[in-house]
Amino acid sequence: MNGDFIFDVDNMKQSIDRSDAVSIFFPSFGKALVVDPRSNDERGPMVRIMPMAASPQERLRSIRRHRPGFPRVRNLAVIPWTRYVDSLVRLGIWDALAERLRGEPDALNDCKRALDELRRMEQREIVNAVTGKDYHTLWAARG
Repeated sequence: MNGDFIFDVDNMKQSIDRSDAVSIFFPSFGKALVVDPRSNDERGPMVRIMPMAASPQERLRSIRRHRPGFPRVRNLAVIPWTRYVDSLVRLGIWDALAERLRGEPDALNDCKRALDELRRMEQREIVNAVTGKDYHTLWAARG
């Protein structure tokens, strides 16, 4: 679950800073953290855990459905995260997200709850992998 892909953390932080919305998806357990820091007079920023989308276009449609009254997202940062959830914190990605939500205490609280939930989901997936729940071997042992 801790991929060895080469990635540029500074570039990810810049993308988070410059994008209208961010989707960090976790292929190991099929979920995505979606953050839309935009707000208006009626609604604050959105921080949600959603099912992984099949494409960036599908993610844009899901944001549009959850954010009526907001203009279309022009720039979406899509970040696949193949490492452990806690590495988001250790590498400063989480701080970059929190910085986008600065001044929005409710959204910052949502962000903390989302991190806790992502940790629980990851732990549950690790336990399932170890115990074999919802996992199948690629080949059967020969007797």
